[in-house]
Amino acid sequence: MSSIDFDGVSHAFGDRPVLRDIRLNLTEQRVGIVGANGSGKSTLVRLINGLITPDSGTVTVDGLNVARNAKEVRRKVGFIFTNPDNQIVMPTVAEDVAFTLRRRGLTRDEVSVRTAAALDRFGLSQHADRPAHRLSGGQKQLLALAAVLIAEPLIVVADEPTTLLDARNARRITELLLGMSQQVIVVTHQLELLEAFDRIIVVDDGRVVADGKPEATLDRYRELLA
Repeated sequence: MSSIDFDGVSHAFGDRPVLRDIRLNLTEQRVGIVGANGSGKSTLVRLINGLITPDSGTVTVDGLNVARNAKEVRRKVGFIFTNPDNQIVMPTVAEDVAFTLRRRGLTRDEVSVRTAAALDRFGLSQHADRPAHRLSGGQKQLLALAAVLIAEPLIVVADEPTTLLDARNARRITELLLGMSQQVIVVTHQLELLEAFDRIIVVDDGRVVADGKPEATLDRYRELLA
C-alpha cells in the first residue's frame, strides 16, 4: 500500500479554522473517515490530491509533496465526488470514460479496448452511447468510478460517494469499493458501510479525536453524536 502522510497540517477558510495540526500516516488498504458536517473531514481528503493546499504543514503521498508535485500525485490518486455530475465532462458515457486516457500516449485502438473493458466491468456497456447526464444516480456514480479507475490509480479517495443514492445502489458502490485492489479512503456518514474497513478516523472541530479499528472508533463517534 501507499503511504499518505499529514505532518502538522492546518487549514482555514477565511478566518474559520477547518483543520488543526493534523498528523497522520495512512498505510492501510481501507480507511474510513467520519465526522459531523463541518468537522473538516472533506477538507482532509481533498488535501490528498491537491484539490486544497494546506495553510501550514505538509501532505505527502509516497514521499511526494502534494503541494509541489500535484500533477504527479494526481496520477496516483483518483477522486470520487459526492455528486457524480461534478466530474462528468463529456457528452456520452463512453466518451467520458475515454477522456481520462487522453495524453497517455495510447493509440485509438488501445483507448477503445480499455474503455470497453471499463464499461463492461461496471455494467455500463449498453449505455455507451447514451448522454451521460441522463443516467440514473446510481449509474452516474458507476460512471464516475469507471472514469477514475480506467487510469489505474494506486489510491482511490471517495468523498461521501453513496450520499445521493438509494439503499440498493449505495450497497453496490460500497461492495465495489471494498472489492478494489487499490488503497481506498472513504468519507461517509453511513457507518454500517465501514464495519469491514481496516481503520477509522474520527474528525471533530478540525482535529482527529479517535483513530483505530472500526468497532471501538465508531462507538466513540456515536458518543460524540449523542
